Amino acid sequence: MFGAAAAAGALAGLNERQARHLLSFSAQQASGISCWMRDEEHIEKAFDFGGMPARNGVAAATMVAHGFTGVDDVFAGERSFFVAYGRAPDPEALLRGLGETYEIINTNIKRWPVGSPIQAPLDCLSFLIKENSLKADDVEKAVVRVAHQGANTTDNRAMPDICMQHMCAVMLLDGSVSFKSAHEEKRMRDRRILEVRKKIELQGDDALTGAMPSRQGIVELRLRGGRALRHHTKAVRGTAENPMTRAEVDAKGYDLMAPVIGKVRARRLCDALWNLEHLKDVRQLRSLLRN
Repeated sequence: MFGAAAAAGALAGLNERQARHLLSFSAQQASGISCWMRDEEHIEKAFDFGGMPARNGVAAATMVAHGFTGVDDVFAGERSFFVAYGRAPDPEALLRGLGETYEIINTNIKRWPVGSPIQAPLDCLSFLIKENSLKADDVEKAVVRVAHQGANTTDNRAMPDICMQHMCAVMLLDGSVSFKSAHEEKRMRDRRILEVRKKIELQGDDALTGAMPSRQGIVELRLRGGRALRHHTKAVRGTAENPMTRAEVDAKGYDLMAPVIGKVRARRLCDALWNLEHLKDVRQLRSLLRN
């Protein structure tokens, strides 16, 4: 939310004191509780994570731009933002590494367009499939282990991209997962998918619940003929600990954009973004972004 507020404030041309009030109004709107996990359609999650912060940040900038005044130092002094959200706050931590550590470099990018707890198991399956040239028919049983909360969140869910058993079945059948295959609801009723799902057992794991980095996963396969395979993904592909390659990022971006803006324009936009530092005027991107 503070990022949206800062961007909106810059567009509104706020001065230093107005920027302070902008931060104050933004802080007042910070909220959210984790019961969003119970929303079967994941709409509330989208609002809490993206919609509400962006709306609140823009609303704060709009109010201040129209003359609203507020607190000058919401991050300091009595009853500040930090006091409200921590018993022993350490605001100085925000300044550590300033100008040296750039958190944007540590940004996580999802390799697979599915719920977070499913990322590691798909990494495991992708590795095992490629290393052993596996087909779905080769697998007699698959045991998937993740943290307990992740198992609870993804166990036989009605949404395809949030259902562990369904997405693992798609990976075994297709050898990969795309945005399209992760969101095809009709495939949840497909006979072949349902047959593979019967082979998949999801378990919450005590050790993985407390493991760091988080979101780890283990997949154990029993193949026809008795052979056993196992893979443990400790750092999910796309995280700072295991970043995606440029080719993987490009392929994912293209896959998401091409159905919306067309293959030619999607390719041109990807190429332009990879060479952003050479772009003389960012407004040149407008024609590529229009739908």
